[in-house]
Amino acid sequence: MFPPFDPSTFPSQLLWLAITFGVLYVLMSKIALPRIGGILDDRKARIDADLAAADASRQKTDAAIAAYEAALAAAKAKAQGIANESRDAIQADIAAKRTAVETDLSAKVAEAEARIGKTKAEALTHVDEIATETAQTVVSQLVGDVSADSVRAAVAKVSKE
Repeated sequence: MFPPFDPSTFPSQLLWLAITFGVLYVLMSKIALPRIGGILDDRKARIDADLAAADASRQKTDAAIAAYEAALAAAKAKAQGIANESRDAIQADIAAKRTAVETDLSAKVAEAEARIGKTKAEALTHVDEIATETAQTVVSQLVGDVSADSVRAAVAKVSKE
């Protein structure tokens, strides 16, 4: 028969089972379990420290993002101000140049109108002479020789009407 199943050896087997269990219990409770507990505590502490560091990094990142957005908004506002200032300066420059050009053109138009008026007046003084010469030529061919004074008087009479 197989010795572990022999009922006559049960008391000695039970004794050795109790001694072995006691020794293993003492070894496990005094040596192995404290080491495993220490390892678990170290891991928990390391995980908690990593989570705290991650939270601190997240808070720093959030603060950096907020600062970046504030700086970006300030830069946009400054750029908008510069653009408005530049646009106003350009519009003022354009208005000044437009005024100068309009003044120059008004002066040139007035000068041209004066020249036109002078030329017209000059031409009108020659119209009477031309009309007199033409009338004298036509009348002398139709009627014969006519005096220049009578032709001038007739042209002056017609031009008054």
